Amino acid sequence: MRLTPPELARSALEAAPDAMIIIDAAGIVRFVNRQVFELFGYTREEIVGRPVETLMPERFRSRHLDHRGEYMGHMRARPMGQNLELYGLRRDATEFPVEISLSPIIDGDRTLVVAAIRDVSDRQRIQKELIAARAVAEEARELADLARESADRANQGKSRFLATASHDLRQPLQALALLNGTLRRTVRDPLLTEALAQQEQAIGAMSRLLNALLDISKLESGAIKPEITDFSVARIFEEMRREFATIAAGKGLALEITPVNATVRSDPSLLEQVVRNLVSNAIKYTRSGSVALRCPVADESLVRLDIQDTGIGIPADQLSLIYDEFYQVGVGTNTSRDGYGLGLSIVKRIVQLLGLKLEVTSQVGAGSTFSLLLPSSGIRAAAPPAQSEDAAGGAEPHPSRGQPRVMLVEDDPGVRDATRMLLKVEGYRVIAVDSLEEAINAVHEGERFDLLMTDYHLGLNQTGIQVIAALRERLGAPIKAILVTGDTSSAIRGLAPDPQLRILSKPIRAEALLRLVREFLAADGSA
Repeated sequence: MRLTPPELARSALEAAPDAMIIIDAAGIVRFVNRQVFELFGYTREEIVGRPVETLMPERFRSRHLDHRGEYMGHMRARPMGQNLELYGLRRDATEFPVEISLSPIIDGDRTLVVAAIRDVSDRQRIQKELIAARAVAEEARELADLARESADRANQGKSRFLATASHDLRQPLQALALLNGTLRRTVRDPLLTEALAQQEQAIGAMSRLLNALLDISKLESGAIKPEITDFSVARIFEEMRREFATIAAGKGLALEITPVNATVRSDPSLLEQVVRNLVSNAIKYTRSGSVALRCPVADESLVRLDIQDTGIGIPADQLSLIYDEFYQVGVGTNTSRDGYGLGLSIVKRIVQLLGLKLEVTSQVGAGSTFSLLLPSSGIRAAAPPAQSEDAAGGAEPHPSRGQPRVMLVEDDPGVRDATRMLLKVEGYRVIAVDSLEEAINAVHEGERFDLLMTDYHLGLNQTGIQVIAALRERLGAPIKAILVTGDTSSAIRGLAPDPQLRILSKPIRAEALLRLVREFLAADGSA
């Protein structure tokens, strides 16, 4: 049965996605569709026949009477209150921002007005986030510009500045992360435990954003110089397995890493950062299925690494946008953001810095493949055996020598106290000092320790490397040492391999720090 024109019009109004209200010349509501209940909480019976001002906050009502009179005298289809902030009032007295479009209609001898009302709360929130993100991006660009100007005057001075800035900016986050870890080990109240878990997530988000912005600043300023060498691809593959196996499993994804014996000629640290960002992105945008890391091509001249996922895919018209800062595939105006859209921007800069080629193929709903093309070193390396899950887990502290002792050298009081408290809560004895001189004095006074933990940048232009060397010489033994740093300069990346040294980048989570301490102390059967 066909609908009559009036029935068809009513059905169209009912089916409209926005709240639709029809009022008469006196401002009385004559019709509402079902979306009015969803938006305002009023039923038809509660709102039809009442003044339209019922749906707006009290402070706007008298002004609206004047505006309504003016509109009735000059009726036309137009937005209501252009350049003004409009708000609706729900039945429960809560307010929310709205966008309203007005259209006059003639019904015999009377004139009615149709108002289409849309809740723009999500849009305003996203706009504020974008404004904040642009401000952060602009600040990062300004910092990069300053660094480039400094580079024109003195390249070494620029590198030292960025290293110091990284250290100083990461210090407060490092203290927060460690204090959070200490509190989560001592607090038993469920409410406080939940609050600390939320705090940990916020600290993690700040850390990721800070690291990404600092990486972009350093890459744009030219402070990062590639150190090209020959190395095995298997080394990077195994690192990705250790880092992402648990994360992928937590999302119900299979992480497939193919054994490989190819070697390439590039910067191992920078290439690892590229692969890490690509694998992290693949896991983020894959809801089910798998993420695979493969090396399908490896010959005397070329090695290709594929990072393949079964995720949401990338529309063809967005492929050229994915490397832009703060751009995220599939994030609409009314969708919350996961991450900051900086990972692929960093990937692009590193790929350009290393002179590599990055290709991407994608199909919406089927997944994406990012392919890195690298120069081969022409050397074949044996692939290491896959690490078992048990081997990847943390080791318990070695029990043979009782309470393990840690010498902590840190010049920042906040970070020093936070680290000391975390280690003490976990059962370690801590000797905390703030300089090389104090560390040497402690040794002179008979203090002995199983592990040295030191910050890289210390006061009086001292470094953690100097602390390690001096204490090893003083004790006449290659003591185990952990170097904690926010510096990513070549001075750190170029350190010679040392089986008794581990390097951690700030800010580091409490669990990661404690896991490394346990494993390091338990290594080789000695504490």
